[in-house]
Amino acid sequence: QEWKNTFATWDPQDFCNITKVILPTETFWSPPVFIVQRVNGQNPSLEYVNVLHNGIFNFTQAFQVTVTCSLRIFKFPFDTQTCNLSIASFLHPAVTDLIMKTRQTPAEMMTASHSYFLNDGEWKFTNLSIAEYLEAVNDEKFSVVTYMISMERRPTLYVLNLILPTCALYLLDMAVLFGPSSLEEKISFQIAIILGSSMFAVILNDILPTSSNKPPVIGNH
Repeated sequence: QEWKNTFATWDPQDFCNITKVILPTETFWSPPVFIVQRVNGQNPSLEYVNVLHNGIFNFTQAFQVTVTCSLRIFKFPFDTQTCNLSIASFLHPAVTDLIMKTRQTPAEMMTASHSYFLNDGEWKFTNLSIAEYLEAVNDEKFSVVTYMISMERRPTLYVLNLILPTCALYLLDMAVLFGPSSLEEKISFQIAIILGSSMFAVILNDILPTSSNKPPVIGNH
């Protein structure tokens, strides 16, 4: 965060050429902001702000949060998800008190985010876009900045562990069904196929969220 306080300025020549001081955040006013989709998280223990001689305040706050996101898993495991991260301040109206703006462009933030995002995880960070708007709450308008984060799932693990074994089971089922085996052997093998399919269905149910409106295509077998 960066903001300017015209009451916290000084001439460096009058104070041994000091152009910056580090003070606790409770020393001066700081804009209170909230993450709208936040449900859990860890607050940082570092509560200090950089104050420049021209009244510019720089406040860096690094923390990890858990946010809500509506998932569309119809194309699982070849799905792409877009999650919003909205930062707002519902204590100061935008018309009179506080307007939030992004300092970096989406392309600059995209480049910086790649250095923090895990490159070997399940998700691939594909795009980042920013929307700045005013939201009306109780006849007042508040400034909101929303980061729209697009992620693409890496499907290799699911293809090897889920899709290929399932396809192999059905191919084997068709081979036995039209093969020269006896009826008793076909029935016993069909039971084994059903048990194997049920096992893969349980694995799929443990992986995917249960609140999705549309079940995945792979689950409609």
